[in-house]
Amino acid sequence: MKIDFLKKNWSNILFFGVIILLIIPQTRMPIQVFVQRLISFSPFEKPENQQELLVDFNWELQSLNDGVVNLSKSKGSVVIINFWATWCPPCVAEMPSFQKLYDAYESEIDFYFVTTETPEVVNKFMKKHNYTLPIYFQTYKAPNKLESEVLPTTYLISKSGAIVIDEEGTADWNSKKLRAIINKLLE
Repeated sequence: MKIDFLKKNWSNILFFGVIILLIIPQTRMPIQVFVQRLISFSPFEKPENQQELLVDFNWELQSLNDGVVNLSKSKGSVVIINFWATWCPPCVAEMPSFQKLYDAYESEIDFYFVTTETPEVVNKFMKKHNYTLPIYFQTYKAPNKLESEVLPTTYLISKSGAIVIDEEGTADWNSKKLRAIINKLLE
């Protein structure tokens, strides 16, 4: 009798089991991160005629380790700016791909991983996951072209200041497609 019930209702049992796991805070975040990683694709390059130009590089940021830094030091370089938070499942989902990209390009690209969380929370997160990404804290509002209400939001900026990629949501930042775009920008 029990076996017949299970055979007939296995999909309902599975559905309610997943719902229960999503309600429990300790299991919700890992499930959301897993699903986000499954559905993440390479970000899209904007067509040249739709790329906006970042002119205002004057943006002061507090580094997790190196004091105050101004984005203007990166003018003329290829730059990746990522707005993220430790509590954001899509942000957490894309961090491993960012770490791989950073490991491959850290000496060629200026990376900025910007958050509004406290240094203590971010430091704990970074140590837990063994991330070495350069973390910055906003001390004031970003330049207009870099404003977004969505986490995560990532910008890839060319040496000339063109915003080549403006991606909201999770993406695979270590894809062959993106590496080809970056290599072209570094030439």
